[in-house]
Amino acid sequence: MELGIGMFGDVHIDPTTGKMQSAAQRTQEIIEEIKLMDEVGVDFFGMGEHHRIDYAVSSPEIILAAAATVTNKIKLGSAVSVISSADPVKLFQDFSTVDLLSNGRAEIMAGRGSFIESFPLFGYDLKDYAELFEEKLALLLRLNKQDTVTWSGKFRKPLVNQEIFPRPVEGSLPIWVAVGGTTSSVIRAGKLGLPVMFAIIGGAIDNFKPLFEVYRQAWEDNGHTMDNFQVGVHMHAFFGEQGQEVADQYYPLYAGQMNRIGASRGWPPYQRSQYDFGRSIHGHLVVGDVNQSVEKILHVIETFGLTRFSAHTDVGSPNHKDMMKAIELYGTQIIPKVKAALK
Repeated sequence: MELGIGMFGDVHIDPTTGKMQSAAQRTQEIIEEIKLMDEVGVDFFGMGEHHRIDYAVSSPEIILAAAATVTNKIKLGSAVSVISSADPVKLFQDFSTVDLLSNGRAEIMAGRGSFIESFPLFGYDLKDYAELFEEKLALLLRLNKQDTVTWSGKFRKPLVNQEIFPRPVEGSLPIWVAVGGTTSSVIRAGKLGLPVMFAIIGGAIDNFKPLFEVYRQAWEDNGHTMDNFQVGVHMHAFFGEQGQEVADQYYPLYAGQMNRIGASRGWPPYQRSQYDFGRSIHGHLVVGDVNQSVEKILHVIETFGLTRFSAHTDVGSPNHKDMMKAIELYGTQIIPKVKAALK
């Protein structure tokens, strides 16, 4: 069982004044936060890719390369790399380089992403949304298995007996697939024998049970051994010493980010009742003190039979001091208690 942290690189926006933190300050804080994660025993870190003013990170591999030089044990991956609008060759080379810098700790989490800004930015048409993902994921997997590649497709120039350098420390990288609520994506990952990270970022967690069952069935039906079965969830989370206090302090930041995203998607204003339900044992949030968080994480692990749990801790970008405290509590108290209970 692995317990880690995921971030999207949200920049802090003051709920009262609307003043936005600089991307420079936030990226420097992120490196400090990853360094602390490594020191307190967090198993892995995932960095998201976004191309918006309210996120500081457009290239996860750059952040991970920097983090590789100040950490020793923590796994370093994307969360996610938007494979649909990326060049799989360059993506593989970049993460191979992170792997070399970190002495074999890099991994890729490929996904469609939760936003669409990267498509026009890199010259892709949204009408090709599904085809782009399928073709580019297939090429990435080929690159990961073969040193020399011959390949042709619809959206990229062919490769003919092309050697791909550098190679990762062990010759290949762990590749995960991130999914939301799309059944076809879950089935594809199961067929391919790829580990899946489910994003549970709203509603009741029990609503996701059918997707987990579909994934496991697709995995087994395609002859993959359960010895290699890996599945995780990514959930919005934040931790503090006093449960109600941290919940009350975090709410304005979390609601602010939900409303910023919702404004472009036609969502109604975010309500405190949604937040409070999310914090309940049935909801999608892990926000509270150590004991509340341990109870919730154990419930999620047991509900879905997880091998990995990712706490997305920077939604709305709490201030750096509070982030560091949350990471400390997670690594020194929450993770040890969860693992002890699982034994």
